[in-house]
Amino acid sequence: MSDYGHDLVFGSFVTPSGGDPGRTVGVAVLAEQVGLDLVTFQDHPYQPAFLDTWTLLSFVAARTSRVHVAANVTNLPLRPPAVLARSVASLDLLSGGRVSLGLGAGAFWEAIEAMGGRRLTPGQGVRALEEAIEVIRQLWDAEARGGVRVDGEFYRVRGAKRGPAPAHAVPIWLGAYKPRMLQLTGSRADGWLPSLSYLQPGDLAKGNAIIDDAAQQAGRAPRDVRRLLNIAGEFSAVGRGPLNGPAEQWAEELAELALEEGVGTFILASDDPDDLRRFAGEVAPAVRELVSAERDRGAERERTPEPKVAPPSRATVTGGAFAVVPTPDDGVRRSDQQVWDESTRPTGPAPDPNRTYTPHEQATGAHLVQIHDGLRGELAQIHDLIEQVAAGEIDAGAARSHINTMTMRQNRWTLGVYCESYCRIVTTHHTIEDQSFFPRLRARDPRLGPVVDRLEQEHHVIHDVLEGVDRALVAYVGSPDGLAELRAAVDLLTDALLSHLSYEERELVEPLARLGIA
Repeated sequence: MSDYGHDLVFGSFVTPSGGDPGRTVGVAVLAEQVGLDLVTFQDHPYQPAFLDTWTLLSFVAARTSRVHVAANVTNLPLRPPAVLARSVASLDLLSGGRVSLGLGAGAFWEAIEAMGGRRLTPGQGVRALEEAIEVIRQLWDAEARGGVRVDGEFYRVRGAKRGPAPAHAVPIWLGAYKPRMLQLTGSRADGWLPSLSYLQPGDLAKGNAIIDDAAQQAGRAPRDVRRLLNIAGEFSAVGRGPLNGPAEQWAEELAELALEEGVGTFILASDDPDDLRRFAGEVAPAVRELVSAERDRGAERERTPEPKVAPPSRATVTGGAFAVVPTPDDGVRRSDQQVWDESTRPTGPAPDPNRTYTPHEQATGAHLVQIHDGLRGELAQIHDLIEQVAAGEIDAGAARSHINTMTMRQNRWTLGVYCESYCRIVTTHHTIEDQSFFPRLRARDPRLGPVVDRLEQEHHVIHDVLEGVDRALVAYVGSPDGLAELRAAVDLLTDALLSHLSYEERELVEPLARLGIA
């Protein structure tokens, strides 16, 4: 088992098709809009049906503001490392530190030779890649004295001036499968980037072992090397095989890869906008919750047991009184509708005023508040988007220009994507609570049964409200007059969800600490 504890990253692997350049760029931009962290493109300069990957990366970086970009992976034999280093650093500066560098030793050698590249044996390819990493890192090290000097077998740089330095520490990820490439990954690179479709059962574990050994021999920690994975699959109503089923199945399988194989970055190979929306809106948040919960449980199991002492001395080794503050319900309501009677909500057992809590126990309740704060923040952004779209449609309607009309359509599309993605996130969060979180609370303290029952009932009500938002989105797409209906539906969702989140925190943050549930 290898969980390196990396923060989870989710990205897309988009085909750089030249047949419809606008759609290729649109899919990449959509990845940012639905909330993915990374956009990547394969790099095959000899393929005339593809856009040039480096040009495409630059164009996409200019069209986006948050998402990171990378080649998956750069064809080194056709991109000289000294020039590549300056290109990467330049784009990183221009994009505000959003570039990563994927590197490959080369394949399809006949096509490479046809483009003027040199055919290399597998062993030569590894040596050339190692030399290239040295060239690139020296060029980025703008503060070092003297010029860049690498007198290699394949790359010779003799006194080139250093710089520019990139805006951030650009990670170098290697597409590696064979032992020598894996050893190079462990000793010199920042990440391992294979494709799941090229791996046999057990290859991830074997590759991790080789990388870990090489890292330690080089004086590095295995955790210094991020493990990335290109994946592909199909969303379907019922499970038909690995990564072929509903989003919940995807989440469980990817969480297992994170916890058992150490994968910290999942990159979905798909040009289908619906796949990207489901991957970002349903799969990614569920994987993060599953992995976070298991890591919390692991930390609890590995914690050094507290000494068995008399109760009065417990206060000297704990964090003291319970200090996590649930988010209060401010009582503000945007809608005239009420979806439930808040006065009928049951309450759980009162906390023991004499009990003390360790910082670790209190962290669980704080984590729930943090998850809820994320939902609150995203909801506020939806309201901001609605107002921006409303203002944009007025301006576009008045101007009647082609550019303003395009802006209006883009804003409406962005709002629709954002709302749809948010609804899926909320649904996934509630599903995890209903299937895993609540049953454990009910089993550990039956007195919480009425509270948990009520929370589950409210999940069903919120589901109906979300369906109302979905219907309003459909109406909005079909008619510009549908914005008022969408605003009303989102207002009702806001009232219901914020009230529900405050009630859940009020009743559960203390029991989570008391019962030791992650």
